[in-house]
Amino acid sequence: MGASDAKIIASSDILVKDELAKRCSQPRCQNYGLAPSCPPHVSGPAGFRDLQRKLEQALVVRVVVPSAMLLSSVSTELGRFVCELVASIEKEAIRMGFTRSRAFAGGSCKELFCQDHSECPKLSGTGECRYPKYARPSMSGYGIDVFALMKTCGWSTNPSKEEGVWKDESVAWVAGLVMIG
Repeated sequence: MGASDAKIIASSDILVKDELAKRCSQPRCQNYGLAPSCPPHVSGPAGFRDLQRKLEQALVVRVVVPSAMLLSSVSTELGRFVCELVASIEKEAIRMGFTRSRAFAGGSCKELFCQDHSECPKLSGTGECRYPKYARPSMSGYGIDVFALMKTCGWSTNPSKEEGVWKDESVAWVAGLVMIG
């Protein structure tokens, strides 16, 4: 589906740290409070730990890209792609009978999908989400340690040193997560 790697792991192997979620508010992220997918509108680490107890497996995806992409105008497109990817996996898991499955990505849905709009209609009470098929909660707001997640999957946090990747340029990755149940 466009991921470089995918791996099923036990949900209990996902490391959640309260201090990582606090980074959304201290220092305050520019997207804090602007989207339903970010703090303070998500249940945070406690909510994710509850989800871990209820859903035993997770699918982790990683997309390896040239590092320059993360520092360019296409970084937003890449973030949208990961949201769309995990949303598609979530939808397929639900279709297969795993009706409690939930997808998570990186970044604020406001920044990724609605950057040209002054406010979120869902938060302002003026309407529904503009992108309900694709917008997914950010892993950061739940305190998910994404670097530890990569290591749990057996993937390097520095893919430039891995076999089979571009050798002539620096590469990086973006990741998504689907809790299956």
